[in-house]
Amino acid sequence: MIRQSVEAGRFDSSVTNTEDVLLRLNLVIDGRPIQAAVVAFGSHLLPWYPQCSLRVARFKGVTKDEVLDQRKVSGHAFLLLDEASKFLGKQLPIRGTLQEGQLRRQDKPLYPILALREALVNALCHRDYSISGGAVSVALFEDRLEIASTGSLPSGVSVADLKRDHFSQPRNPMLADIFYRWGLIELWGSGTQRIIRLCVESGCPEPQFEERAGEFVVRFLAPNYAPSVPPGLDLSDRQARILALFQSNPVRSLREIRESIDANLSDSTIRGELNRLREFGLVEAVGVGRGAFWRSIQWPAS
Repeated sequence: MIRQSVEAGRFDSSVTNTEDVLLRLNLVIDGRPIQAAVVAFGSHLLPWYPQCSLRVARFKGVTKDEVLDQRKVSGHAFLLLDEASKFLGKQLPIRGTLQEGQLRRQDKPLYPILALREALVNALCHRDYSISGGAVSVALFEDRLEIASTGSLPSGVSVADLKRDHFSQPRNPMLADIFYRWGLIELWGSGTQRIIRLCVESGCPEPQFEERAGEFVVRFLAPNYAPSVPPGLDLSDRQARILALFQSNPVRSLREIRESIDANLSDSTIRGELNRLREFGLVEAVGVGRGAFWRSIQWPAS
């Protein structure tokens, strides 16, 4: 890792061992490593640092009802990044695309790997390590992939700010410096915008950023995900149009749906149609209040 940092031009080439690294980065006080050093480079962290952990899982369908694969790993941040990358490399579906002027199909992961790596690095670097039961989690569903980390956004930074230029306010500045030296992050608060750009360039919908129940979530949406309709179900024209909206984006707010269908309709009218679709088992409501949204549900094959 030292060589990687030197090659990135962010460390003096005279540094040759871990002890020099800790001293140069001010990660040792009175001969003892500080918390950032433990999080980044520590070994045998259990039971003293249970929050230095990663949870990964793949689920069948779009809910957590049936688990196909899951595991939990404990260790330093670079180990967790490596383990998360291995899990995604093994579990990510592959999609094939045809490029103009080419006869052979090009296969690539369903989601852009660089965007996923950026989100993982951000989760490990900026999460709240003061919560002993916290962790970074990776959850892969049929219609989406969610990377969540314990803790909320820094004070003064909103979810909307993440889609535009914003000042970088790292929760863990010493840890952020380590990740910067290793060439994994920049210091300009541009990571979330890079994630958006990489998703759009790969043909995926824009990812969603959300704060929920004490954690921050980056949600990657599968391209062209189409919820199926059970045989024999008679939908009204408006219900069919609402359901079709979820083909390009499986998660929608009430306002988005109303404006896409007919801006002159009332929220109660659209909500009534959504409730009907929910009775059919095609959509579900998630959250309450202004942050609530509707999500499509894949109907199980018969």
